[in-house]
Amino acid sequence: MKAFRLGVVMDPIESINPKKDTSLALMIEAQARGWDLVYLEMKDLFLRSGCAEARMRQVKVFDDPHHWYEIGVETYGSLSELDAIMMRKDPPFDIEYIMATYILERAESEGVMVLNRAQSLRDVNEKVFTAWFPQCCPASLLTRSKSAIKDFLQTHHKIVVKPTAKMGGQSIFVIVEGDPNTNVIIEELTQRETCYIQAQAYIPEISTKGDKRIILIDGEAVEYGIARIPGAGDHRGNLAVGATAEGFELTERDKWICAQIGPELKQRGLFFVGIDVIGDYLTEINVTSPTGIKEIGKIFHINIGAKFFEALENKLSTQKNKP
Repeated sequence: MKAFRLGVVMDPIESINPKKDTSLALMIEAQARGWDLVYLEMKDLFLRSGCAEARMRQVKVFDDPHHWYEIGVETYGSLSELDAIMMRKDPPFDIEYIMATYILERAESEGVMVLNRAQSLRDVNEKVFTAWFPQCCPASLLTRSKSAIKDFLQTHHKIVVKPTAKMGGQSIFVIVEGDPNTNVIIEELTQRETCYIQAQAYIPEISTKGDKRIILIDGEAVEYGIARIPGAGDHRGNLAVGATAEGFELTERDKWICAQIGPELKQRGLFFVGIDVIGDYLTEINVTSPTGIKEIGKIFHINIGAKFFEALENKLSTQKNKP
């Protein structure tokens, strides 16, 4: 049987942390299953007369923190030569990212399965898309208005404010009513009321139970996750800024949240998603380059990559068998 070919669009592979990187873990699993791997950066993608093409480099990957990749043969060709493409480029979500999704959407039109679907990557902002599921979320506000944010703070007394296009805990602030820095924080984040930001009511469980990362594959939740406990003197549950990971089994509330959002994710072609849950509330829906599978796998001795590729191979087989 002909091997599947997988393209992976990602940040420079030499710059990743091989001990934690989810893209690398998925690539190692694909390789173990006999897939051919093609390494891509955004600069490798282009459109020629409406056709999606790229500089494609064969790559081999290894579970070795000192030697995790070898670049092989380089070719130029059509992205339609690939069976699937994983878009794993980290934010910022900017105009360059959007341009890449246009190229990937053309590849989709030529029969390539793109994960996650290119149009949905454009449509689904990781902070704002929670508004589609208000029954799952804390009180929230998307606005540019300084006065609206201050009114929201007065109502909820303690709030979290964050930009809409960053990741890894960047530029996230907690504001307590009466904080003398309130004005400057709002002015800086909104760039003096020219940029939308997200505000949410503060959820106190962040300090004791952490920010829970739950993985969904094709709309179905993995049964275990990690809770990222903020470090001393910090409020951010992000491993990138020093939080520590503790494993947990999904609660009934977690499962209910996943059941609420799973069908919509599946319908939109959001195949691999990492949601953030604090206490009983959904706070983010991460669709660009969700992480955490290595930490979850290490704690619970499960292979989430295998679940990923079992689901993907089933989808590809179904697609090829359609009349």
